[in-house]
Amino acid sequence: MGHVETATLAPVMLALGGLFLAGLAADTLGRRTALPRVTLLLACGIVAGGGGLDLIPQAAQDWYGFLSVTALTMVAFLLGGALDAGTLAAHGRAILAISLAIVGVTALAVAAGLWAVGLDPATAVVLGAIATATAPAATQDAIRQSGARGGFVDTLRGIVAIDDAWGMVAFALAVVAAQALLGATGGQMLADAAREIGGALALGLALGWPAAMLTGRLSPGEPLQTEALGLVFLTAGLAIWLEVSFLLAGMTVGAVIVNRARHHERAFHEIEHIQWPFMVLFFVLAGASLDPGKLAALGGLGAAYAALRVGARMLGGWLGARLAGAPRRERWLYGPALLPQAGVAVGMALVAAQEFPDRAETILTLTIGTTVLFELIGPAATIWAVRRAGR
Repeated sequence: MGHVETATLAPVMLALGGLFLAGLAADTLGRRTALPRVTLLLACGIVAGGGGLDLIPQAAQDWYGFLSVTALTMVAFLLGGALDAGTLAAHGRAILAISLAIVGVTALAVAAGLWAVGLDPATAVVLGAIATATAPAATQDAIRQSGARGGFVDTLRGIVAIDDAWGMVAFALAVVAAQALLGATGGQMLADAAREIGGALALGLALGWPAAMLTGRLSPGEPLQTEALGLVFLTAGLAIWLEVSFLLAGMTVGAVIVNRARHHERAFHEIEHIQWPFMVLFFVLAGASLDPGKLAALGGLGAAYAALRVGARMLGGWLGARLAGAPRRERWLYGPALLPQAGVAVGMALVAAQEFPDRAETILTLTIGTTVLFELIGPAATIWAVRRAGR
């Protein structure tokens, strides 16, 4: 290796070493305090990123796309594992009712509220749908950090596994409605959403079924770890190539394996063992990509959006839990537990910006700015809600 290549590698290796040590510090501090590891890692990324001290070289930041897909596919795989037959039999009604209620109430309440404060109806409808998205990685890690178990946690994992699917449907409907409000004809977005969701489910079934037959036949340790990693990358790669949701595909693979494999726990344990290093880099680089200045620039509209989303999650979670007959003391806890918001919302905002270029600045600034807020406070709310439900 020449001197030039070595010199180029040096800052990347130094950055990676620093990021992993930051992850270790966040993990240690999170265990000893009530601070979520996710929030600490994002804060490290904000301080070290372009909006702060600018310590992370561009070559390391370029890995964010790969790391985000890898980490989120692993999260989806583990969340799919929460949809086993026993959990669905015990909590399926609650999972379905709460996920649908929280998505529906959030979309309607945020859209109506933004319209009431002066935003045009088309933009308000689109932002209402974007507000339905959650952050599966942040929510899952907050649950793990809390150490809580029980019916509330099982239901919450199931909700997180499927609510982004409902969110995608709500977003497709919102884009069609916004186009109709602006005098255009919609319909293609609905067809695209149906293809993306249906294709992801079909891909997950196609990969999950043979994987369930194979899983558990290999010895625990390195062979099974290699199998699990191969399945994660194969799922993500095929989903991206086929232009379907890798989140839903990974979730479906996990759900098929947990219901069909004889020794499914082994595969999920291997993913849990290797997941954290990917998550550390993902969250720090996600923080580095956020610009805190955008949050300050939002003003009253940003405050209204944030307040409406918090209120809508609270109301939707309570309504769904009441319809499902959930224990009374847990009904108000689903909303706070589902506050984190991240990449799925930003992805929706990017699509909306392409569909409505004259409204792109408002949609992107509002979504990215409030994502900073919800990624920082959301995990803390999840940990609080999960621990309170366990008391």
